[in-house]
Amino acid sequence: MHIAVVGTGYVGLVAGACLAETGNDVVCADIDARKIARLNAGEIPIYEPGLEPLVERNLREGRLRFTTDVAGTVAEAEVVFIAVGTPPGEDGSADLQHVLAVAETVGRSMPAGGPEKIVITKSTVPVGTANKVREAIARHTDRPFHVCSNPEFLKEGAAVQDFMRPDRVVVGVDSEHARSRLAELYAPFVRTGNPVLFMDIASAEITKYAANAMLATRISFMNTVAGLCEAVGANVSHVRQGIGTDERIGPGFLFAGIGYGGSCFPKDVKALVHTLRETGVDPAILEGVEQVNASQKRLLVSRVLEHFGGDLSGKCFAVWGLSFKPETDDMREAPSLTVVRGLCERGATVRAHDPEARHEAGRYFADLIETGELSLCEHNYDCLSGADALLVLTEWAPYRTPDFERIRGTLGGPVVFDGRNLWDPARMAEMGFHYVSVGRPTAAPAAAASR
Repeated sequence: MHIAVVGTGYVGLVAGACLAETGNDVVCADIDARKIARLNAGEIPIYEPGLEPLVERNLREGRLRFTTDVAGTVAEAEVVFIAVGTPPGEDGSADLQHVLAVAETVGRSMPAGGPEKIVITKSTVPVGTANKVREAIARHTDRPFHVCSNPEFLKEGAAVQDFMRPDRVVVGVDSEHARSRLAELYAPFVRTGNPVLFMDIASAEITKYAANAMLATRISFMNTVAGLCEAVGANVSHVRQGIGTDERIGPGFLFAGIGYGGSCFPKDVKALVHTLRETGVDPAILEGVEQVNASQKRLLVSRVLEHFGGDLSGKCFAVWGLSFKPETDDMREAPSLTVVRGLCERGATVRAHDPEARHEAGRYFADLIETGELSLCEHNYDCLSGADALLVLTEWAPYRTPDFERIRGTLGGPVVFDGRNLWDPARMAEMGFHYVSVGRPTAAPAAAASR
């Protein structure tokens, strides 16, 4: 199948490479000439496990190409995926200007002959967007075309696997022709029996937002329960096991911590709140999710202030983890943005490490780096020397089983604030740490606890 993917961001690049892997002829188009030049040279602008070899292989074998010629690309394709950005506006609504600009280009570039074109919104868009796309295309052509919604459910850090072996594929269609062709397109990805769920377009558009809002809600719910556990001396890890083993609930996204971030959950919850308000549906439950998450991002700074006092002048803190989650370099809405700035605003200096996000940190924290308030370390242990405490913000695998003796011996004081509950409190106390985590009792060395 001849496929155009417009937009070479996270979603478009993963989708294009994976569709090419199953034998399709895929052209990814973008107006960013610098990015296209890098991609044609085999340089991947994002960190995503498994993506680089996939792109390299399909480039080499001629199934995948990159170009700045958006109009020419969509004119030649039978299937056009719109995978451009939908950044949030000031009111939380999704900005559709780039989506509709692509739709206008599709309409102007519709050839006189060839197969009926299928135009698919892959970008995360609010309900009703497909109608706007259809209207934008129809203003410029009287040729037959089909508009579909095919939301992505890709987890950063596992996006290639999620696309190649999806739990399900959701497709909103407006015709039997589109349904038939997209069933054929996705057949190689669901050979093990996972479903391709065809539905009306409005339901498909809502499904994407509803899925991310549900996951965000589970996270904020567990963080609320974590606060209760701390207030009464309970352990949120035990509560998580107690409810997660209920088959009606399941164990996913029930880990307490310092909140969610990234490009999807914050933006999608805000957009769904906006849509609910517009349609007269009470958004209170999701407004609560947002409030809890914002508060949770400030939690570790509060804990540091409780331990060291309100003035952190002269204090130095080691930070492990800057990306919003492991296996990605994405720092959008990451808790680290709140924590690092919160410490520096109170007079502290910070030394930070992240396996992949150091280059992104240079962009987000350029001012702090310039003033010397923040320094970025090549290795995680480089952060520790003389630091007053270690803060863990991202649950990267290399942080899970570190050399605790080295940590204790290198830190200026054996104090750890663990925002991801990586380690066992009792064991940390045995090893001589004052250990603060989320939703679990604070652990102190035996000698300190007995005084």
